[in-house]
Amino acid sequence: MNVPVKEALETQQTLSFLKEIGIDVIEKELDDTFLPGLSLGPNCIYIDYDKLLYPGDILHEAGHLAVTTATERKLVGTEHISAEWPTQAEEMGAILWSFAAVNHLKLPVEFVFHPNGYKNESDWLISNFNTENYVGLPFLEWIGLCLGKDRAGKENKPAFPTMLKWMRD
Repeated sequence: MNVPVKEALETQQTLSFLKEIGIDVIEKELDDTFLPGLSLGPNCIYIDYDKLLYPGDILHEAGHLAVTTATERKLVGTEHISAEWPTQAEEMGAILWSFAAVNHLKLPVEFVFHPNGYKNESDWLISNFNTENYVGLPFLEWIGLCLGKDRAGKENKPAFPTMLKWMRD
């Protein structure tokens, strides 16, 4: 018997984590969206569980909110957000953030990086991250969310994929 997406253990872990770090999740009916069943709003994720195909996409969308400044987070999903949002750096940051989140939650990396996502580059991303080639790490360091191996060693703090904090100021 299949468990409904909303009730699946991985989904529940994800939703609990997002609540813990301050990202609101609002269930609502959505029209067609870029990622089926998901849309972003001001400091929140809208989810239509009837249309959601890949619950791991929730973490990627959360990554977009997490790497956006607190001021801009309040504008996400409105006409006031910059037309350039997310920037390429923020996109890579969201991808890497979701990798850290899936590690933190002890879920399989394929939960986020499923074969039907990331413009068919999921295997490439998994391969890079599993060999500690963290594309986008300088951005996450720059915004103060984590430390790379060298700096972490010098500061005697944990290195990525451990995060120092989950949300950008």
